[in-house]
Amino acid sequence: DVALLRLVGMKPIVVHGGGWHIEALMRRMGLDVRRHRGHRVTDERALTIVEMALSELNQELVSLINRHGGRAVGIDGQDGRFIHARSMATAADDPDAPDLGFVGDVESIDTGIVDLLLSRGFVPVVMPIGVAADGTTYHINSDLLAGRLARALHVEKLVLMTNIEGVHGRDGRLEWILTATQAESLLRDGVVRDGMVPRVTAALDAVREGVRSVHIIDGGVPSALLLEVLTAEGVGTALRSDAGPHFFEDSRAYLLAK
Repeated sequence: DVALLRLVGMKPIVVHGGGWHIEALMRRMGLDVRRHRGHRVTDERALTIVEMALSELNQELVSLINRHGGRAVGIDGQDGRFIHARSMATAADDPDAPDLGFVGDVESIDTGIVDLLLSRGFVPVVMPIGVAADGTTYHINSDLLAGRLARALHVEKLVLMTNIEGVHGRDGRLEWILTATQAESLLRDGVVRDGMVPRVTAALDAVREGVRSVHIIDGGVPSALLLEVLTAEGVGTALRSDAGPHFFEDSRAYLLAK
């Protein structure tokens, strides 16, 4: 799907996480997996495992895109120090939060290396590792990083691929279209939970800062990316800003209502 989008003139950028692969490797190495509010607690030993797992996945994704006709290049925040990171701060309303360790937040992004790769026809495949001013390496949630990169590059669309079909509403059914206000309400009321919290938060921040639409889809659906980007019906949840007009998303709402 990514190679085809590049072939037809679009400029896809892939930001990947590690998910189950990281946790499987941690358990194999005898480490407990602890999470807090969707973030994996990461000490120094765990960070080494995270980097190993991410590097392996990055190479695999680059190879797959190249095999299907694309020209992919794997990069992380250490390359040109383009992802400036800092330690993830704990929420003021969460006094019992554990020390997350080397879990990072994005301080800023220098898009120069990504712009250069895109201008030469390459597909950047970004590993979610950032570096602080003092050289400390941090693992960044891939949805958070994708959202920040989308905002920095002023992209048209951000697609967040996961293993569930999208965002579910108060009635438990899939929400095909959400405005920023509606998504904020679902977050505030606890309807969106666990690993979907950072994902929807990243989507919300992106549309509030100029990304036209963010799509949360199940990557396990065959050709999910093409269906979501190139058809009106799509396969997951499209989140848009409160302002309009939004021809593509409004067309989807009309078709699904029919």
